[in-house]
Amino acid sequence: MSKPIVAIVGRPNVGKSTLFNKIAGERISIVDDRPGVTRDRIYAECSWLNRAFTLIDTGGIEPESDDIILKQMREQATIAMETADVIIFLTDVKQGLVDADMRVADMLRRSQKPVVLAVNKVDNFAKYGNDIYEFYNLGLGDPIPISATEMLGLGDLLDAALSQVNRTAEEDEEDNRPRIAIIGKPNVGKSSIVNRMAGNQRVIVSDIAGTTRDAIDTVVRRQKKEYVLIDTAGLRRRSKIKESIEHYSIIRAVSAVERANVVILVIDASEGVTEQDAKIAGIAHDNNKGILILVNKWDLVEKDNTTVKNFTKKIREVLSFLEYADILFVSAETGQRLSQIFDKVDEIVEACNQRVGTGVLNEIISQATAMHEPPSDKGKRLRIYYSTQVAVGPPTFVFFVNDKKLMHFSYQRYLENQIRETFGFRGTSIKIIVRERSEKEQ
Repeated sequence: MSKPIVAIVGRPNVGKSTLFNKIAGERISIVDDRPGVTRDRIYAECSWLNRAFTLIDTGGIEPESDDIILKQMREQATIAMETADVIIFLTDVKQGLVDADMRVADMLRRSQKPVVLAVNKVDNFAKYGNDIYEFYNLGLGDPIPISATEMLGLGDLLDAALSQVNRTAEEDEEDNRPRIAIIGKPNVGKSSIVNRMAGNQRVIVSDIAGTTRDAIDTVVRRQKKEYVLIDTAGLRRRSKIKESIEHYSIIRAVSAVERANVVILVIDASEGVTEQDAKIAGIAHDNNKGILILVNKWDLVEKDNTTVKNFTKKIREVLSFLEYADILFVSAETGQRLSQIFDKVDEIVEACNQRVGTGVLNEIISQATAMHEPPSDKGKRLRIYYSTQVAVGPPTFVFFVNDKKLMHFSYQRYLENQIRETFGFRGTSIKIIVRERSEKEQ
């Protein structure tokens, strides 16, 4: 089941980043001491009253334009309209209603997407309460007064935003077709790969980065089995923009990954693996999705006996957190090896849903701890009492231990590798939960 996506749109200095950080809190999606990559603070996985959602910050874009503010607003509004399930339109009570607000409100109104109007910096309702009423002129319904800095009114804002989202959980759960998201930088050949896999030209393709407007779902039937392909080219380049291409492509990936079972990361062979590839891959990894790496445009690379080996080594270095993901060297132009994609997807789906018996699992963990003694601190050694698999998609394991703090990341990775060596799980991440129990509870 995919989580709803909530985007924040607004002029510079109205408090978008403050609102984003206050809602996200400590849940903001930046890499700490866990495997993954460093990436911009663009999105965060959040929850409100036990309802999970993805929050997108559309700020931080500085396009080249004579009218920078209006241009920035249009870009933000466009990506929000195309990607989000609901849009929070943030305004500033102290600056009042301005022309840029009116123009973007008109775009949002015509988009048919749910919009919640928030008036920020209302830290003193007695002082600013009457000033809120002018924002009714935007024609977006009742303005909600908030103060992001003081965290006032955020509950009402989130209630209003999430109430606008259609709950499609039952529909998602009933649809058992594998959903495959094709992600990657603009112009790496995502749409061409979708076209080859689908066997038709349902997605518009050109050599200009960002020619596909939206994430487009294509249903493909292969050997009496249906797959749903999610193409995420989803970016329109209407002018020369310094930083928004990377910003938008990552936001696109967030949307698609949420809906997918298996994620295909497409890398441009002629460019090699880049840090932006790592940022996009990190989204799929952090969401515990099945992952396949495609190196496209392989026909354009001059090769010798070591080309594949060297390219693979570089990918493993930059995408070190995706050791479990297979790599295919393909060409959307010639069709080289594309026929193998569906077979790989089937293998990944099977791995994502694989279950391990508790008895066999504990035997493997016991052998692993015997071969490599668990870590200790100040005379106290980690003890693993019991382990069991509690879920699939991704395979999720719970380890009951005497002290969670003693389960160092390196040792947890060692145990994960032992599980993989024994049971496979090729192409899927493994989620490990560590819970603490006293010896008396055993």
